[in-house]
Amino acid sequence: MLEHTQLTDKELNDELLRDILTMPKWWLPAVLFLATIVITGYSAFGYMVFNGLGVTGLNRPVFWGFFIANFVFWIGISHAGIMISAILRLTQAEWRRPITRAAEVMTLFSLAAALHTPLFHVGRPWRVFYWIFPYDFSRGIWPNVKSPFVWDPSAVGTYLIASTLFVIVCLIPDLAILRDRAKNKITKFIYAQLCLGFRGTTRQWKLQIIAGILLSALVLPIFVSVHTVVSWDFAVLIGTEGWRSTIFGPYFIIGAVHSGVSAVAMLMALSVWIYGLQNYIKPDHFDAIARLLIVVATTWFFFFFLEWVWAMFTLESPEIALRELQVGPWPWGPLFGIFVITSFVIPVPLWMFRRFRRNAAIMFFTTILVNIGMWLERFLIVIPSLMRRSHLTFDWGSYSPSLIEILIVLETFAFVALGMLLFAKAFPLVPVFDMKEGMRNRHLIKVGRRIIPATIREGLPHHYYNKEHHK
Repeated sequence: MLEHTQLTDKELNDELLRDILTMPKWWLPAVLFLATIVITGYSAFGYMVFNGLGVTGLNRPVFWGFFIANFVFWIGISHAGIMISAILRLTQAEWRRPITRAAEVMTLFSLAAALHTPLFHVGRPWRVFYWIFPYDFSRGIWPNVKSPFVWDPSAVGTYLIASTLFVIVCLIPDLAILRDRAKNKITKFIYAQLCLGFRGTTRQWKLQIIAGILLSALVLPIFVSVHTVVSWDFAVLIGTEGWRSTIFGPYFIIGAVHSGVSAVAMLMALSVWIYGLQNYIKPDHFDAIARLLIVVATTWFFFFFLEWVWAMFTLESPEIALRELQVGPWPWGPLFGIFVITSFVIPVPLWMFRRFRRNAAIMFFTTILVNIGMWLERFLIVIPSLMRRSHLTFDWGSYSPSLIEILIVLETFAFVALGMLLFAKAFPLVPVFDMKEGMRNRHLIKVGRRIIPATIREGLPHHYYNKEHHK
């Protein structure tokens, strides 16, 4: 990163812990607003449980709707933490430092939001115990272990546990700082328990760093497996048109990365505006993540193109009829156009220009568009194929979501936003210890006639540091 603000340890502590030790004026109204939406969504869910799934827009043969599309979307968003934190940590990319914590926390709340929707969709949420203990004690039957629906809870549960451990391990040094700076005895006691006796000894730092690297490496296979298992929910149902593509595994993974990394860029812009983190998140950070998004978006569009090429290659009349439905009559044609334009046509050309990708407002706008488009992509994968699943034409049903479904989907978005706000009030959203390490790496020392950084990670030319030193 060429742009950099050198700060002392005291300045880092004061700025990054300010909103934890004090309460911003906007925080409580925002929390109350989001909590109201969450309570409304839970109330809609309770109404649905009491009256049955008939209050939704689900019908024959469209038994999946907003719930499953939303489930796949939030699983995709959850890949942000792994992509930004684990992969960039292993590659030692310096620009990752201010955004890793936010990406990791977004993973946790996105997974929790993703688990909402299948729980709501089954209609009988108390049967979740049969997922934990895969045996129906009331009827004495075992589930079909060949079904991806059995492995969905296992994959997502493993991902949630690994991501939680990742967040906790990286949070321990910052908890120790909060323990030392907290003035309230109860608050100090809570942070003292949470930091697990961390005192900053050499051995503790060594174990903490090794644990972070090991978790980064171990969680990568989960990163691949989770969305692959989700893609099997579709690909193994060979009787449904449009879901029989062999590329669904990598196609879903790269789509998840596209929406997840876009969500992180959106969160970066919000952090600058809401928490005043302009000393930590610079235009260079937006530039770096936009360059990453160009590669990811182009790869995703290639798989999207392949899906259509392979679907049309066989010239099977059912496949052609499905594609005509997706791009044809209202509302599918307009939705398809919005999906393509928002997820690729508008954002990627803008990211090609340096002045646009270094602008926080432009990045916020384009990444919002990406996630609108990627949500519509999941919707267009699920609904049109199910509408044509029945071989009896008189049984073909349309789908329109009910108010109950809309409220429950809105609840998942409010739930993630509320979780992020509550987390940022109790714990630093920017890793303090990681930023201090970055400041040490930026520390300039004189070697011979040259002024160079004490630790070089990204190989900037020496004359840059000489220039900065003489300003």
